Amino acid sequence: MTLESMARKYEPRPTPMRAGGGRLTTSAMIASLDAEGYEAVVAPFGHALVNLARKDERIVGLSADLSKYTDLHVFAQAMPDRFYQMGMAEQVLVSAAAGLAREGFIPFATTYAVFASRRAYDFIAMAIAEENLPVKIVCALPGLTTGYGPSHQATEDLAIFRGLPNLTIVDPCDACDIAGMVPAIAGHDGPVYARLLRGRVPQVLTRHKPDYRFQLGKAQLIRDGRDVLVVSSGFMTMRALDAAERLAADGIDVAVLHAPTIKPLDTATILAEAGRGGRLLVTAENHSLVGGLGEAVARTLLEAGVTPRFRMIGLPDAFLEAGALPTLHDMYGISVARVVEQIRGWL
Repeated sequence: MTLESMARKYEPRPTPMRAGGGRLTTSAMIASLDAEGYEAVVAPFGHALVNLARKDERIVGLSADLSKYTDLHVFAQAMPDRFYQMGMAEQVLVSAAAGLAREGFIPFATTYAVFASRRAYDFIAMAIAEENLPVKIVCALPGLTTGYGPSHQATEDLAIFRGLPNLTIVDPCDACDIAGMVPAIAGHDGPVYARLLRGRVPQVLTRHKPDYRFQLGKAQLIRDGRDVLVVSSGFMTMRALDAAERLAADGIDVAVLHAPTIKPLDTATILAEAGRGGRLLVTAENHSLVGGLGEAVARTLLEAGVTPRFRMIGLPDAFLEAGALPTLHDMYGISVARVVEQIRGWL
């Protein structure tokens, strides 16, 4: 803890309140996405994996002692003979998944994003990515979705994995994305790293775009607008859509382009939208501003010679503090109110 963060620890802070009144409570560990107004789906990943496994006998699930916290317990209960509990040993988890893939299975290996990216990286690189094996690494607590501090906040996982050859990277927004992601990545002939929202996951995208369906490798325009284009991934697409509705009341028209696949990035769609008129282009991500979606989009624009006004919303290049998620999201600029504030300031 720095001297600055120690000082902030004792600063008075406003109590977060629900829209209809009453104190907003949250667990530090389990993500609270502040998604009031959206219907929620319970454990969409676990249920989607069970549905897929009933059709494909090659599907197996592995966990590093975290099945309850990655929603893989749903799969374990439905198909105990196809579930492997590997204990708190992430290197063993991914190595075993690699072995199963070599025998013709399609393993879904789950843990927390920090443990996969920091503890098991070399094993993923050597045993899975170099061999281009169809292992699907699905990880909970991505970015700032836990208040437990740097030991559990995977704020740099995309930066770590973007440089790994052969690896496809997915950052889904909501329950619809997750349900569509599972069969899509299972059908992909290669390794995948997917961030996971778990527990009660909001249903966001189909409310704004009823015909939305997840497509691996594709970005989709969820909302059009003449003044601002937000290119976003993960739950920041939800935040961008909510911010767009608030800004519309002030006559500011915001488009939202959802890019759930970080690698390979859908550069064609991004360039087509970025080339439309004189809109401010803003990237929004639940990740460090170093090495994530924002920098990937910036490179895409510069290499193509497309130069709109450009800004980035994301987490700072720092070890973040512990605390309640609504407070942390506001502190680090990824709450709806802070997204609105930043976009207004840039116009």
